[in-house]
Amino acid sequence: SVNGGGTSVKDVNAQAFIKKYAQHLKRQGKMEIPKWVDIVKTATHKELPPMDQDWYYIRAASVARKIFLRPHTGVGALTTWYGGRQRRGTRTEHFHKANGGLIRHILQQLEIIKVVEKQGKGRVITRIGQQDLDRIAGQLKEEQAAREEDDDDVEDEDDEDDDDEDESE
Repeated sequence: SVNGGGTSVKDVNAQAFIKKYAQHLKRQGKMEIPKWVDIVKTATHKELPPMDQDWYYIRAASVARKIFLRPHTGVGALTTWYGGRQRRGTRTEHFHKANGGLIRHILQQLEIIKVVEKQGKGRVITRIGQQDLDRIAGQLKEEQAAREEDDDDVEDEDDEDDDDEDESE
């Protein structure tokens, strides 16, 4: 089946999904990357900008997934989610939110490519966005199934080597 038998984003590993969806967004080439993308930090409590060149796509994929899991999520909730620990040297550490402008820009780009839309409070996934997410999740599920079949073959080969253990007893 096209969708791996109704596979949802919830059925696959989050990290693998975000990586794959980020690649999809990059390949699509419809998202407009801001010119400040290589110099901006993702939050005030960070020292450096992200090392990964594709971090913008990765964050966009992550934001899309978050909105799928919790519809009507706004910028404020996402800044809290992507926030982290502000380390202040010898003083106690505090929680700091992530940069809202960045998340807002990503949401606006996702709106332009019709993945999310404003609805009441916050944003929700559009039908097109939903199809995209499910398709990627389905592909991941199929790849995972194929990998597991390969792993089963490898395990069968290992069974022959178990004789070594018997000799050591």
